[in-house]
Amino acid sequence: MIDLSTINLNRLTTFVAVVEAGSLTAAAERLGLAKSMVSKHMQLLEQEIGVGLLLRSTRKLSLTEAGRTFYEASRQLLQAAEQAIEQARSGRDQLQGILRVASPIDYGLIVVSPLLAQLRARYPALKIDLTCGDHIIDLIAEGIDVTVRLGKLADSGHMATRVDTLVRWLVASPDFIARHGMPATPEDLPALPYVSLSVLAQPTQFTLGDGAGKQAHVRMLNTVFSSNTAYATRAAALSGDGVLRATVFSVKDDVAAGRLVRVLPDWSLQESDIHAVYPATSHVPQKVRVFIDALKAATAA
Repeated sequence: MIDLSTINLNRLTTFVAVVEAGSLTAAAERLGLAKSMVSKHMQLLEQEIGVGLLLRSTRKLSLTEAGRTFYEASRQLLQAAEQAIEQARSGRDQLQGILRVASPIDYGLIVVSPLLAQLRARYPALKIDLTCGDHIIDLIAEGIDVTVRLGKLADSGHMATRVDTLVRWLVASPDFIARHGMPATPEDLPALPYVSLSVLAQPTQFTLGDGAGKQAHVRMLNTVFSSNTAYATRAAALSGDGVLRATVFSVKDDVAAGRLVRVLPDWSLQESDIHAVYPATSHVPQKVRVFIDALKAATAA
């Protein structure tokens, strides 16, 4: 029987990080430790339990059969320990540790970053690690607590909570409208210069609805500027390059200030959802719950 008094939770944390990060080096970066320290933790852990957990080679790291079983048990044990600590602190208005959040770039800068600053002010012992990128984040491999995803969700096996509705507008600069005229119907759109966000599933095609059941399927034929980041396409639209299909949260201030104007405002683009996505677990960490509740409150305001 294993003497549980010899098992160090720090070593279990290191072992789980090594498995999820895929290497000793990546785990060391995630934990803020030297690679030699991570290697030492693994050696001591295997000595303490008397079983080999990792198969090491020059090219990759993998788990033994015992290692796979021990990994699942270690994750559950660490989650139970975190839950016990949170329950012990339940009478205190305090969060501690690091909250690791990922988000698309524009949503992260405009919505998530100010919200996290507010959480830091409320919970000064909470540290924040925000990763912004327009690619799909691997939550487990990158050690992310919660990520924000816009639009349709892939079947990832993670948990998801809807936090807001994703609404888009067609917009253009006043200068562009002065040069090309304001479109009167969806049929006027295809020939106009168009600014395309290339990461969308269909960057140059979309459907408009008039609210009375009529729909118009539009395919833009004259893309003059394309980018994989929303900030670049917004800059192009502000410069008068073309019509842009943009998220409301990214351009509403520009529209309010007159820097951009809505095109065909009586026609609506199809809406979708914004979700907070987090690893499936029997216990959602309090810091994740607090972040999701704050995000839902902020977007409902």
